[in-house]
Amino acid sequence: MGKTVPSYRQALEGKIEEWKGFRKALRRRDREAFDEMVDACREYASAGGMATRPVLFEAMVMAILLAQQKSLRETREKLEEIRGQLDQP
Repeated sequence: MGKTVPSYRQALEGKIEEWKGFRKALRRRDREAFDEMVDACREYASAGGMATRPVLFEAMVMAILLAQQKSLRETREKLEEIRGQLDQP
């Protein structure tokens, strides 16, 4: 007998496919942002698979939140660096 449960990555791609109508209805700039969120899900697919959550969407949201948090942290660090440069005589 073969494997009956799809891998996390396969299930993720299936879920992304389910959202293609939503994506298609977005304006170009919003579609780019949507694609970035989907890419975050793919980037953290290994972690999502290890989370073993019964609801796939939970792991997807966590991956998106993690990517957002990283982006915020990087922005804060750059801002602090710029402020530090401006404060120097």
